[in-house]
Amino acid sequence: MKITRDMLIGDIIRAYPDSIEVLLQNGMSCIGCPGSQMESLEEAAMVHGLDIEKLMSELNA
Repeated sequence: MKITRDMLIGDIIRAYPDSIEVLLQNGMSCIGCPGSQMESLEEAAMVHGLDIEKLMSELNA
């Protein structure tokens, strides 16, 4: 399964634990916060000023 922009951060972390390192390297240090259970990857990227395409590429590498 491929990580998509509409997946929730919490779901990504549970399904792909290795994604935590990529998210942290991109400045998403609040991966364990309650908001991560309701925020999509695209929403989180926007909040953190990240390029969603680049982030998805790194996560799906």
